[in-house]
Amino acid sequence: MTTSPLKLPVISTSLDPQSRSRRLADLAAQQFRQLGHHSELIDLSELKLGFFDNHEIFTSQQYQTLHEVVSSADAIAIAAPVYNWSLGASAKNFIEATGATDSDRKAAWFDKVVTFLCAGGLPHSYMAFTELAASMMLDFKCVINPYMVYTTERDWQESGDLTPERAARLAKTSVVHAELAERLSSRSYSSDWEI
Repeated sequence: MTTSPLKLPVISTSLDPQSRSRRLADLAAQQFRQLGHHSELIDLSELKLGFFDNHEIFTSQQYQTLHEVVSSADAIAIAAPVYNWSLGASAKNFIEATGATDSDRKAAWFDKVVTFLCAGGLPHSYMAFTELAASMMLDFKCVINPYMVYTTERDWQESGDLTPERAARLAKTSVVHAELAERLSSRSYSSDWEI
């Protein structure tokens, strides 16, 4: 097992300037740093990644930056809003761009530990991330952290902090995220595209 700090970036995929999932991303990055790891918060609302077109996007600096962040990470946390019982479109756009494969490109996502941090309107949407998680697991052989965080407006205090119950869940999720990444850092396999 490794003892050096891990690279655990957090990607905020919301484009909403009042985003609760962005606040969740910030809190997660703080948690990873408190655990002794490197954690950069990447905000897609600031980076302005274009739409995935399987062509021009690969020449953009935003794509190059994101591909490098994901490919060099030991694990990635994805913070996303939930709209209409699914994760926001910008999360999928980000994964499609950095996950595209062909004879010239290798997806950045293979074998990554992935944790989802979601903010939704109603408690009933807590499984909204599972379609994307299953795709990442099957396409890129990602290891999905079973301890995701799901919050709604009732999980936030006026101060902008999580309620104690949700803060405890974020803390546990962060520990599991780092532990999975650490334990899998010496895995004996590496994956590529296959069905």
